[in-house]
Amino acid sequence: MTANSAKTHRRRSDRPSRKVGARERDITTLGIAFAAIILFVGTAGVVLPNLLKAWNGEGASPDAALTNALLLNIALILLGWHRYKALTEELVKRRASEAEARRLADIDHLTGCHNRRSFTAALGDLLVDLERREQALAAIAVDLDNFKQVNDLHGHQAGDEVLRVTSARIQRLLPDGGILARLGGDEFVCVVPYHPQVPDRVDQLAARMIEHVARPVEYAEAPVDVTMSIGIASSTQMDDMRDGTASAQKLMHKADIAMYHAKKQGKNRFYWFEPQMENELRFRNELEAGIRRGIAAGEFRPYYEQQIDIETGDLVGFEMLARWESPEMGVVGPDIFIPIAEEIGVISEMSEALIAQAFEDAKQWDSDLSLSVNISPIQMRDPWFAQKLLKLLVRHNFPANRLDIEITESCLHENVGMVRTMISSLRNQGVRVSLDDFGTGYSSLSQLRSLPFDRLKIDRAFIAELKQEEHGAKLVDAILTMSDGLNLPVTAEGIENELVLETLKRMGKMKGQGYHYGRPEPAELVLERLARQNLLAKDKLDNVTEVDFTAHDNRHGGGKRAG
Repeated sequence: MTANSAKTHRRRSDRPSRKVGARERDITTLGIAFAAIILFVGTAGVVLPNLLKAWNGEGASPDAALTNALLLNIALILLGWHRYKALTEELVKRRASEAEARRLADIDHLTGCHNRRSFTAALGDLLVDLERREQALAAIAVDLDNFKQVNDLHGHQAGDEVLRVTSARIQRLLPDGGILARLGGDEFVCVVPYHPQVPDRVDQLAARMIEHVARPVEYAEAPVDVTMSIGIASSTQMDDMRDGTASAQKLMHKADIAMYHAKKQGKNRFYWFEPQMENELRFRNELEAGIRRGIAAGEFRPYYEQQIDIETGDLVGFEMLARWESPEMGVVGPDIFIPIAEEIGVISEMSEALIAQAFEDAKQWDSDLSLSVNISPIQMRDPWFAQKLLKLLVRHNFPANRLDIEITESCLHENVGMVRTMISSLRNQGVRVSLDDFGTGYSSLSQLRSLPFDRLKIDRAFIAELKQEEHGAKLVDAILTMSDGLNLPVTAEGIENELVLETLKRMGKMKGQGYHYGRPEPAELVLERLARQNLLAKDKLDNVTEVDFTAHDNRHGGGKRAG
């Protein structure tokens, strides 16, 4: 038991004793007052007749002791009554305070709607009671899109105002019987009753919420844009609703899963929960855990794709591509694990380990062969990235002039000034910098002129169009013309066949890469390829012994090679 839970337990255990003590004091006070009244009746029956006779001159004065006892008795009655009245008023105030404390414990102080604890309890009661009705309940999870940017750009007061306005807008749209809660941050959830044969009513409500709630909020005379993602789960999707709070949490969890699916599909939309969403989320969680374990276990390995001089057919370098050699899933491509690694914040650790291994691998190649490495936009947000990369070069004694880092156009729009500083710092040390996937982003000519790139890489989507569409050739030709004007050499990626290769040869000088030259290979297969072409490092070449390359090609299927 934690300290907080222990304190809570002690507070709860103290409450009955306080109530019992107050009740005992009330009974004691009433007992004293009742005894004083009985004593008053007995004493007054003796003293008052004698006192009246004495006033009328018909008898002697009453006994002084009895008279004093009567006066004391009256004082006790008045004191007891006053004390009883005060205790009663204190009890009323205490009950009102406790009721107010319970009310405050059940609401969100910022928006005035239910909080997680009270909503879960209320939903649990509704689910238990639902079995006696011909109704269903829809739990609607709401999450504001990009709410962090509101706080970052406009301040937390603006964020609070957005939450208050959003809560009020949702509340106005809820039908009778609907309950709204703020779970924390920018997460809301509401529950609405509906007839299970008419789920369109819930669809209409969700659509109205997106239309009317997701509108700009005026703050300090400046509109703050708000959109939302909504997930919906129905009580008809529950196997058992008799568990109260536990059932409520399960229903809310399903709505959450549908909401996250809506975010993944583009935000500002709603989805009903479907079982496969839960399977996808479970698989995603397994991937996250597997990625973390894989980094620690060294399961992520660099593979290398050939880069060829299209004009001569000579091998001029390799691009390093990440692969996950998972014991459970086999070899996993980067399109699956890279986005997840970026989201969970491990991309830098993974990338640095891969780059370090690539430096060691490339040191065994001929010194004229270059090494290209893709850099994540997440890494480019780190102001110390250039220094980290240069330290890796020094630690592994790898020549900077053999390294070519590739950054995408999306990096240019987040912080152009910082990107320019990084590029300049790396180029000053001899590292070359290429703009990757050119044509898929929003680079302007002014950015290309102001940023000191060494090379452009034409995105594979444009290269793929060369084999079937004439306008694809025009686009590639326009890019090549522009690159000539900017004095930037070009690499074409995604060369898949001889037809595309011949088309590119007619367009001019450039480097190329793609499956036409062979699939990406692990380091050991690259060494065998380079040994066949006498392109190993001098010291490595001296140690190479005769290898049965024919057997190797039969085992691995070979692959077209240039040169």
